[in-house]
Amino acid sequence: MVIKNLENKIKLVAIVCSVFLAGCVVISMTSIWTARNMVVDAQKKIYVLDGTVPILVERTTMDETLDVEAKSHIERFHHLFFTLAPDDKYIKYTMDKAMYLVDETGLAQYNTLKEKGFYNNIMGTSAVFSIYCDSINFDPQKMEFRYYGRQRIERRTSILTRELVTAGQLKRVPRTDNNPHGLLIVNWRTLLNKDIEQKTKNNY
Repeated sequence: MVIKNLENKIKLVAIVCSVFLAGCVVISMTSIWTARNMVVDAQKKIYVLDGTVPILVERTTMDETLDVEAKSHIERFHHLFFTLAPDDKYIKYTMDKAMYLVDETGLAQYNTLKEKGFYNNIMGTSAVFSIYCDSINFDPQKMEFRYYGRQRIERRTSILTRELVTAGQLKRVPRTDNNPHGLLIVNWRTLLNKDIEQKTKNNY
């Protein structure tokens, strides 16, 4: 009888210990999961100081902002590449900046224009080139884009407007100071570059 009672007590202690251990494991796992979620949520939130007032902002992943960043990258490259002034230092500065945003296809176009004397002609005629973006079509699945813009070329006696269409793909690269979007234009090519309007300037 004593032995039977002892066995029952041992079983009871084992059951109690097992339940207690299982409870500890459940509580521990729940605590770890809750703490992890709190850390992840905290990392998504950033405070930015507006003067002395902290403003809560949330971090986003690149996938969430890809469309905006891609179009901004494409527009910035075209602005740097096609905005030209009759100043060799300015041209070199903008081209150096643009080459960080494109692969060797952009460098090849730059070298071709340079060899043809295109940039020397700009300085010789005091022409000013500016670019206006009409639209950018971007496919985030294929990472392909098509850029539509108008280029304005102002010379001493005339103003020429050209229609410009280019295309290419984007690939992701590490973000740097020279490439803040972390994207690189590859296989870049000009599909259309034609005159659409020419006006004679009035010289008084």
